[in-house]
Amino acid sequence: MGIAVVCNLLPLCFFKYFDFAAAQIRSLIGLAGIDVDFGSTGVAVPVAISFLTFHGISYVVDIHRGKVQASRSLIDLLLYISFFPHLVAGPIVRASEFLGQLAKPSDPRNIDLGGSTLLILGGLFKKVVVASHLSILFVDPVFTNPQAYGSVDLILAVYAYAIVIYCDFSAYTDIAIGVADLLGYKFPRNFDQPYIALSLQEFWRRWHITLSTWLRDYLYIPLGGGRGGSWLTYRNLILTMVLGGLWHGAGLQFIVWGALHGFGLAAERLMRESTDASGRFRQFLRSEAGQTLRWLVVFNFVCIAWVFFRSPDAAGAVDYLATIARRVGDRAPLTVSPLVLVLMMAGFLTQLLPPSAYEAADGSFRKIALAGKIAFSTTAIWTVIMLAPSGMAPFIYFQF
Repeated sequence: MGIAVVCNLLPLCFFKYFDFAAAQIRSLIGLAGIDVDFGSTGVAVPVAISFLTFHGISYVVDIHRGKVQASRSLIDLLLYISFFPHLVAGPIVRASEFLGQLAKPSDPRNIDLGGSTLLILGGLFKKVVVASHLSILFVDPVFTNPQAYGSVDLILAVYAYAIVIYCDFSAYTDIAIGVADLLGYKFPRNFDQPYIALSLQEFWRRWHITLSTWLRDYLYIPLGGGRGGSWLTYRNLILTMVLGGLWHGAGLQFIVWGALHGFGLAAERLMRESTDASGRFRQFLRSEAGQTLRWLVVFNFVCIAWVFFRSPDAAGAVDYLATIARRVGDRAPLTVSPLVLVLMMAGFLTQLLPPSAYEAADGSFRKIALAGKIAFSTTAIWTVIMLAPSGMAPFIYFQF
């Protein structure tokens, strides 16, 4: 198993992290006055190499743990590794969730046409209408040149990016889940109203669910999880999130982003362990006012951490936050438009929709005649196309 895991990791480390690691080592050695050039790979990162690696590792580890039987069909295994709907940006599907579906042919009568169609249409709306316009009209200009904007615009751009990355990423996974279902395969859910979380732990149970559970099962638990005492647990949480951040990209900004969440999770656990269950503070946190305060703290913490995720480098993120601090109370004119505010509101409302809302919409869609379903879908797609901006950027997670 160890050899198999290493064989999965070697291509990822070479293509994605060699240049970054070489640059960091060269800088450290340079402090001693020694100039060493490690060279460069000189090649682009292969498409979806991170997700291919995750699927390969989970497969061999689950076989070792006895959670799944080794596939006797090379074609089935290759299909699992490279199934196109979720290949580039997830969700991360376990072998136990996918290979079993290949054991027998899919029954077309079990395909949820209505639910799949609504997922795909909802994903198109979130990506094309909300995320793309917010990025082009507001987020990209502000993050590109923060010095040209006042503190209010800078703060609003942080919240706008939180909406952008949710709408962009959840849109891809919704489309992937819908397309897979139309082909007869069931994918796990990847988002569950993440911005209503009252703790960072809850946030990660709701955000990129397949990644957070993957990190838990294949990194946090093998490191020791919560079995080695409090301080080892804190270490495991921080290390898991730092490596999770590094997985997103070979850059210091992603490491800082992961470290912020790791230290935040450790701080939450320390607070829970040091607070008496019957204490007034614990009772306050359970009250309506306490829950509101918890939501505000968690949401703003997540949004501030997103600054590192969005910025081209860690220095740019620090400069962005410092610019906000320097310009608090300034009277710079607002540049945010009413359309941007409407899009932000629409984007935030999309993540407030509970699963029951999709189920209700699916039930209504099922009652429509086939001609009506075709007309509705065609009209919705045409509307999205008409509202699409020119030169729309690819999905954010395509770079990972």
